[in-house]
Amino acid sequence: MQFQLLEQLYASGRISRREFLKAAAALGAVTAIPGALSRHARAAGPQRGGHFKLGIGSGHTGDSLDPSTWASIFMNALGISFGNCLTEVDGHGKLIPELAESWEGLDGAKKWVFKLREGVTFHNGKAFGPEDVIATLELHRGEDSKSNQKALLRPITELRGDGHHLHITLEQPNADFPYILSSLYLPIMPADGNGGVLLDGIGTGGYILREFEPGVRALLERNPDYWKTGRAHFDSVELLTISDVTARTTALTTGEIHAMDRCELKTVHLLERDPEINVTRVPSGSHFTMPMNVHTPPFDNPDVRTALKLVINREEMLQKILRGYGSIGNDHPIGPNLRFHAELPQRSYDPEQARALLKKAGMEGLSLDLSTAEVFAGANDAAILFKEQAAQAGIDINVVREPTDGYWSNVWMKKPWCMCYWMARSTADLMFSIGYTADADWNDTGWNNARFNELLLSARAELDEARRAEMYREMQQLVRDDGGTPVLMFNDLVEAHRNTLAYEAPIASNWTSDGARMTERWWFAA
Repeated sequence: MQFQLLEQLYASGRISRREFLKAAAALGAVTAIPGALSRHARAAGPQRGGHFKLGIGSGHTGDSLDPSTWASIFMNALGISFGNCLTEVDGHGKLIPELAESWEGLDGAKKWVFKLREGVTFHNGKAFGPEDVIATLELHRGEDSKSNQKALLRPITELRGDGHHLHITLEQPNADFPYILSSLYLPIMPADGNGGVLLDGIGTGGYILREFEPGVRALLERNPDYWKTGRAHFDSVELLTISDVTARTTALTTGEIHAMDRCELKTVHLLERDPEINVTRVPSGSHFTMPMNVHTPPFDNPDVRTALKLVINREEMLQKILRGYGSIGNDHPIGPNLRFHAELPQRSYDPEQARALLKKAGMEGLSLDLSTAEVFAGANDAAILFKEQAAQAGIDINVVREPTDGYWSNVWMKKPWCMCYWMARSTADLMFSIGYTADADWNDTGWNNARFNELLLSARAELDEARRAEMYREMQQLVRDDGGTPVLMFNDLVEAHRNTLAYEAPIASNWTSDGARMTERWWFAA
């Protein structure tokens, strides 16, 4: 694994060839050096051609091409294959232009002006313009919309087009607003002329959607008129839902697919031994949680919530569930690689203190149901391990196995306590806004803390970085101490691909499959 990280540093140009050779020799990886040098010599320039197949561990039969309904990584990867957002987060975590050429904040970041690209067309031939952006955002903002982006876009008070410029006015200033428009849930769709958008997979992206079987596969062909240069190299792309990690791994090793997300950590060392396969490891802000509905007894009692956080042995979780591929959590969602991450006192395993808190609450010998499904690699094992850890404080956890298909619609935010997984977000504001504010559509605990809500609005409007940092620190403390979300650990993104593929490092850490943009950023090197 150390050699894989070393290879990524060499591929990205962060260390020289001489430094790479010296470090590889020190690791005793001399036999692996020729293959690595060959791969990255081939990767010197993108090559066009080939049919790329990506196996994704998500996707459901209920998925649709309406982005306001998306709730799977499969749909994000598909949407960003046929579409583009206004802005994009690159492999370094930096915000860069996409359909918006540039942007400017005015009136203390309360007003934003985006200069839109000219000469871009949708796959149906319609010219891209501000009316398409407005219609797309209104799809998510609409009164009846169920979009998870609704809360983020709700502060918009005015959307106005002016030639090739888009003017957006907000209720309150938001220094990070352009990041919101990089969301993979917000690819721009063509306006239908009646105030809505076409919802049949037409976009401005590098690939044209040809076939879509929800929960099974999607087939796309390269857009010959794609406006981006140096992107979308494959002739065609096939995205496959392969929920079972063993099946994904087998498909990769037999050559049925070229890449897979979310490797099985118990067996990833076997993939690393295969000379035809490369395993990549990217530290990320993605994390594992166990949300409790704070309006449902006994989770409405803060002492009970704290007690349940205290009976998580995070170090044991990290080693047994993630095999060390990550870092321990501290009951807030702002990962160590994110700006404004606060170094708070680490909560540690303390069953005796948990037992004392339950006694104080009059709930000794607590018995609870915890719903789970293999919605992320190791979810069921994590639930069982937690059951064992909690037993040391006299807490009886009944692990309830739920069907994987439909888990996000039938269990998450429906059952009072369940296993959950969050992909990283680009900023602290986005992470908090989508899952922790009182009006967030994905607030999966129902937590409503007045001080937290007040601070979030203030931090958005604050342009002084030091003052913002203080506010975000207090918000993380509030979530840690009062919230209903035990954050177990932050996972590295561990994925694998056949060594016929090449890419420009670094791999993005905000989503799996290189920020869900593998179809656009990668190519066949041989």
